[in-house]
Amino acid sequence: MRFPSSIFVSVSLFTAETTAALYLSSTYRSAGDQIWQGLTLLFTLLASVLVQLTLTFIHRDLNRDRPLVLFLHLLQLGPIVRCLEAFCIYGSVGVVEEPYVSITKKKQIPRGGPAEEVERHVGQAEGKLFTHRAAFARTSVIQAFLGSAPQLTLQLYICVLQRGMSVGRGTLMVISLLSIVYGALRCNILAIKIKYEEYEVDISPMAYFSVFMWRGFEIATRVVVLVLFSSVLKLWVLPVVSLNFLAFFFYPWVLFWLSHSPFPENIEKTLSRLGTTVVLCLLTFLYAGINMFCWSAVQLKLSDPDLINKSHNWYRMAVFYTLRFLENALLLSLWYLYKTDFYTYVCAPLLLLQLLVAYAIGIFFMLVFYRFCHPCRRLFSSSMTQGLWDCSMLLCLSCKARSPENRLVESPEKGLKSPDASRETSDHSGYGTPNDTTFDLLDDSTYDVPNELAPGVGAETYGAIGYTVAIATHQGSQKP
Repeated sequence: MRFPSSIFVSVSLFTAETTAALYLSSTYRSAGDQIWQGLTLLFTLLASVLVQLTLTFIHRDLNRDRPLVLFLHLLQLGPIVRCLEAFCIYGSVGVVEEPYVSITKKKQIPRGGPAEEVERHVGQAEGKLFTHRAAFARTSVIQAFLGSAPQLTLQLYICVLQRGMSVGRGTLMVISLLSIVYGALRCNILAIKIKYEEYEVDISPMAYFSVFMWRGFEIATRVVVLVLFSSVLKLWVLPVVSLNFLAFFFYPWVLFWLSHSPFPENIEKTLSRLGTTVVLCLLTFLYAGINMFCWSAVQLKLSDPDLINKSHNWYRMAVFYTLRFLENALLLSLWYLYKTDFYTYVCAPLLLLQLLVAYAIGIFFMLVFYRFCHPCRRLFSSSMTQGLWDCSMLLCLSCKARSPENRLVESPEKGLKSPDASRETSDHSGYGTPNDTTFDLLDDSTYDVPNELAPGVGAETYGAIGYTVAIATHQGSQKP
């Protein structure tokens, strides 16, 4: 049985950040900065309350007779109690005889051959410890993006306004950044284990290092960009943040509405329909908070029984990082145009370039992780490089097809025709912008199936792509 190191790290970060925030709020109170004191306490207590509720919900303490544990959760000491309980369980292994064991079957990741199933005996203590690990993995994500991320942004903004950094504020900022990066790392590991729950997943130290560097550069750059922009255009901060947050909050609901799927009822049997709606809203709230600062490795899919999209969508990832890079560049450009005298002694062009390069370094480590360090990369239906290349080619071909010289005209006798071609084509209503089914081509093994449709891909999609490729080939043959 593995040592519960992840539980210890989660509780250590939670305790250290809470302690540093309480100390810093006391210094704000002494200095008479009641606004900064209130916001610092707000972000600390909000994340702490959500962590207590999550631990109570996962361990089902409301249905059990444990009043002392519930009282300690009310005192915001739940993570410490759970950590001590997990270490007691770990210490009792081999000392107390377990009444029963269960047998689980996991597949090993294939290495050139078929996957083999391996039976494994899981004792009662190991099962309880697994529940504790899963609970703290989720609370680390909540603590990171609903508490530490706003806290880090606030403290860095105060540093810019006051033109200085105290020891207490710097300590809190370092702990908050570590908490965010660790929460993003746990989110990546959680996504891998959910998507490949049938396999025995072993994550290498190099994979941890790649994800840590990827998330560190990505999140630090994002926070600095938001703070710089807010320091010169204060009135535009709220619209930018609200637009980002609401877009990611409603995105899973829009996909759920378009899928015409029934309302999820299997989250928790004891929950009513209203309770299920509240849980789903909190889940999408967390999803929006994650995407405000970085790419969420766990993609929500409310129409799925597990509420998680278990397929790799390289197109969605490519679009996210492209738009986020352009957004960061735009915000930095606006900061450069409207910067105040405070930045006189700062080389603004160099700082702008450094931030963009830092974000590009984060993307580089992301590519290294998925290409060389992902523990389940052999199970990808298509490689990341091939998927992103096909995505870019698809977009280029679609842009060519929408150009004025290649527009289609409709003939009632012969369907859709190109104005400079006399051949007859089929009438495909899906011509033009690639739909969501087209993007799923990057998730399925469609590259080796030339004569039949891939699962989940309609004939309209293949017709649109085929006609687009035909137009591009026709143009290429006419060039001298």
